[in-house]
Amino acid sequence: MHKLKFISSFRLAIIGLAFCGLTSCSKQAYLFTSFHEPATEGLRFLYSYDAFHWTDLNKTFLKPAVGTQKVMRDPSIVQGRDGTFHLVWTCSWKGDKGFGYASSKDLITWSEQKFLPVMENEPKTVNVWAPEIFYDDEKKEFVIIWASTIPFRFAKGIEEEENNHRMYSITTKDFVTFSEPKLFLDPGFSVIDAVIVKRAAKDYVLVLKDNTRPNRNLKVAFGEDALGPYKNVSDTFSPKLTEGPTVVKVKNDWLIYFDAYGQKIYSAYKTSDFKSFKDVTAEVSIPEGHKHGTIIKVKRKVIEGLKRTD
Repeated sequence: MHKLKFISSFRLAIIGLAFCGLTSCSKQAYLFTSFHEPATEGLRFLYSYDAFHWTDLNKTFLKPAVGTQKVMRDPSIVQGRDGTFHLVWTCSWKGDKGFGYASSKDLITWSEQKFLPVMENEPKTVNVWAPEIFYDDEKKEFVIIWASTIPFRFAKGIEEEENNHRMYSITTKDFVTFSEPKLFLDPGFSVIDAVIVKRAAKDYVLVLKDNTRPNRNLKVAFGEDALGPYKNVSDTFSPKLTEGPTVVKVKNDWLIYFDAYGQKIYSAYKTSDFKSFKDVTAEVSIPEGHKHGTIIKVKRKVIEGLKRTD
C-alpha cells in the first residue's frame, strides 16, 4: 500500500513538472528596473520567469523627490544579504554632484530618499550619470560606480570637454558611512554606463559604453577585483548608438541587455565567455517604452507581492 502511494505521488510530481514546465514552476524570477521618458513619474519594474520574455507591471513604485530636476533615470538595484533592496538613480542631467538613494524590504514601502553628494569636492563636475550598484560578497560591501565629467581633467576624443566622462566609485557597508570617491576607470576615452559582473573569485568583467564620437558602443574589460583595475578593453561587440547595458546569468550563458537607441529597439546579446557574442534580440520581448535599468534575480513571491499592489 505504501509502495503504491509512493509510486502515485512520484507520477503526479512528474506530471506536474511536465504540465507547468520547470521554468514557470521555479521559485526564482527576474526583476528589471525601468523608467519611462521624460523620467518624472518614477520607478517602474518589468518581471520575467525566464529572463527572455518581460512583462511591465504598468505602475510606478517610487516617485523621485531629490535632486535639482527630480527625475529618476537609470535606476539600479541590488539586494543585500539581509534581504533589503538598495536603489540608486540619476536625479538630474546636469548641475547635481550626486545621485538619489532609497531602500526597501519589499519594493513597495520605501525609505526616505537621500541625495548622496559624491562629487561635492570636485566643484567643476558637470554631471553624475547612471550610478550602478554592485554587492561585493568577498569584501561584504556595496560598490557604487558612476560617470562624471570634469572638464580638462583627461585626454579626450572629438567630443566637447563637458562630455568627456570617466567612471568613479565609492563603497559602503551600511549606506550611512561611505568611502571617499575615487577614480574607478580611465580607459583613455570617454566612458559611461559601466556594470560589474562577477564570474568567479578574482574573475570580474566590466561591461561599458565607449562614449566617444563616433563610437558610442559597448565593450568589455577584465579584472581580478570588483574595484579593478580593469584591463584589456575589448573591441566593440554592439552596433553604434547603444547604451545602458545590464547583465544576467541564465544557465551557462550571460545575457547582456542594452538600449540600441540608434535602431530604436531594446536588444539582447548572449555570451558564455565575454569574447564571442550572439545577437538574440529576436528571442526576447521587451515592453515598449522601457528604458535603462538593472536585472536582478528575486524570489517569485517578490513578484507576486508587486502584482497585488493597487
